[in-house]
Amino acid sequence: MNTFFYEVASLDGDYANLKRTDINSDELKLVARALLPPEIKEGTKLKYEWMQYEIMEE
Repeated sequence: MNTFFYEVASLDGDYANLKRTDINSDELKLVARALLPPEIKEGTKLKYEWMQYEIMEE
């Protein structure tokens, strides 16, 4: 299974815009907040692996 890294670029109601940080890309991915950890805020770094998002510890 692949692993991807994201940063929460913005929150918009029930959705979050995620920006890939493991590659050079300006595209944002729109994800339902129900699929993300409830503690997220703008700037939170996430790891996506095995169809699950996890907050990356700094």
